[in-house]
Amino acid sequence: MGRTTDAIGEGVAIATAAARLAVKNQILVGTIARGGVFEIDHYTDVARAALLTMAKESEEAAELLIKLRKRAKGRHSDPHGTHDYRDRDVRNLRRRAKQSTGVAERLRSMAEDSAALHALVEEARAAAWGDVRGNLDRRLRVEGMRPDQDPDYAQMRDARMQALKLVDLQALSSQQRARRKRERAAAKSAEKEVGRAGRRAQGESTRG
Repeated sequence: MGRTTDAIGEGVAIATAAARLAVKNQILVGTIARGGVFEIDHYTDVARAALLTMAKESEEAAELLIKLRKRAKGRHSDPHGTHDYRDRDVRNLRRRAKQSTGVAERLRSMAEDSAALHALVEEARAAAWGDVRGNLDRRLRVEGMRPDQDPDYAQMRDARMQALKLVDLQALSSQQRARRKRERAAAKSAEKEVGRAGRRAQGESTRG
């Protein structure tokens, strides 16, 4: 029983970490990328949906294991593959199905527990802020550091050069094309103005 309980606890911990990551990513997208406001009720719904999704996946895994167990029962020939189970695997399959069912039940219970959901959202919010703060710290260190002071300069140089090629140079090229376009337009406008001035001068000379 202890072995099954430990396995269920581990499965719930993994699923909770995955749900926390999903909520954290939603917070980063919603509040940072899109400039939204952090609303705990909204992200509570996100956390609940993530937990229920993983509970469903655990239930489906349990159903599959039950089918495999029934198929394996009474079969004593040599297996032909990793998932070609035999009668000797029945006990293990039963235990795994029980574990998956236990994980699903715990996750569904958490999805209905407002305190657990709020705690998960707060952990995700803290993780999101940690990501943002860490990114800002790294940017400030890199932007304010000379190459000889950066221990990772040599290692990261290739990545920075690739980013320069893919992003910065493309932006610069786009800016140059736009500038040339403006210059051509200005030149054409100047030519037209010179032409008009010449025609005016010629008309005045004729009248004189």
